[in-house]
Amino acid sequence: MKNVKDKTVLVTGAAMGLGKLFARKAVEQGAAAVVLWDINEQVLQETADELAAAGGTVHPYIVDVSSADAIANAAQMVREDLGTVEILLNNAGIVRGNQYFWETEDVSAIQQTMAINALAPMFITREFLPGMIELDTDCRIVNIASSAGLVANPRMAVYAASKWAAVGWSDSVRLELEQAEHTHIKITTVCPTYINTGMFDGAKGIFLTPMLEQEEVVDGTWKEMLKGGPFLIIPWTSRLNKILTGILPVSVRDFYLDHAGVYHSMEEFSGRDEPAK
Repeated sequence: MKNVKDKTVLVTGAAMGLGKLFARKAVEQGAAAVVLWDINEQVLQETADELAAAGGTVHPYIVDVSSADAIANAAQMVREDLGTVEILLNNAGIVRGNQYFWETEDVSAIQQTMAINALAPMFITREFLPGMIELDTDCRIVNIASSAGLVANPRMAVYAASKWAAVGWSDSVRLELEQAEHTHIKITTVCPTYINTGMFDGAKGIFLTPMLEQEEVVDGTWKEMLKGGPFLIIPWTSRLNKILTGILPVSVRDFYLDHAGVYHSMEEFSGRDEPAK
């Protein structure tokens, strides 16, 4: 694919951060419709107004992606209003950290993290993938995972679990589509380290691994999506860490990641305040 011109694009977590930048790219490339899903009504409408003023055909929906019922209802409305979604960016996510697993007193925090980061992309893709399969034109699905889905990390066990689930599911569906010869659909799994969206405020730096710029992640993801690449792992240190994790004895791996700062990166994590529901 050269661009998303005349395509229907859906972005989750679209009100701010990466989601807003993805939606802006879709508008800039002449998407037929840009569907915005987010739970933050006020910021969502502000983003929709901004993108519409830039010339986009924008359709905002207030959706709580932690709810399977809310996803199903919103997806039905999108299909009725716009037909088949051809480009899906599963971007919505939540970060929990700065405590050991056994210190988690609120079980709902575990449930919400798994629901938004792991289950929501599955439920959303399940709603729109059958329609993509029926088409004979290029379609794309992007699943924003994390480098935490490739390497274990203390003080973010549940977050890591949600992203490991997302990575395994996303790449497995990619292979299923290849086996079933639905080659017009490509899935890209994106695994960045910490990004300066505010979600990772307080996270410590890792050796040779700067905080990623939002635009860098979006530009790289967009390029990989268009060409149908299976993975984007950034920066290069994340690719190195994955390789070392696969070949080194666990004790040596732990020594390296501990001294590189990976295992201490969430000790002062604060994150940003969650949007009001």
